[in-house]
Amino acid sequence: MPTIKEATKDFLSLKSIAVAGVSRTQNGAANLIYRKLRSEGYLVFAVNPNATNVEGDACYPDLKSIPVKPGGVVIVTKPEITKQIVEECARLNISSVWMHRGVNSKTASVSTEAVGFCRAHGINVIPGGCPMMYIRNADFGHRLMRWMQTLTSSLPTRV
Repeated sequence: MPTIKEATKDFLSLKSIAVAGVSRTQNGAANLIYRKLRSEGYLVFAVNPNATNVEGDACYPDLKSIPVKPGGVVIVTKPEITKQIVEECARLNISSVWMHRGVNSKTASVSTEAVGFCRAHGINVIPGGCPMMYIRNADFGHRLMRWMQTLTSSLPTRV
């Protein structure tokens, strides 16, 4: 089982990443993650079954609709939807998933069932944290959140 540091480094070395759970309102965590990945040069794909355009870019209803298979998926949805997304990842041979969990655990995407599914199907999974805490050029607030969550052991040490 890799450490969180190794897993996040591997995930963020991917060139293309889908972000499931982006919103038309642009205020949520998924949109912030989407914008940051895009600004850092990643090929990013917005995924939301209820939108056709997000952040000025095309938005896809599901992973299979994306014209290029992404290397990984950041999931920022309700936990009950997370399982559906990881099952689609397995069908599409997408081998890396990051289930977002911000400061407020009530908004977490982590599903114990989905984590188990990933592990049983050979999908590398990061069950918690936020890519914005680990990405190059992370803002002060996210670096502080990473430090606090590490200090309080609310981030997994191994994934």
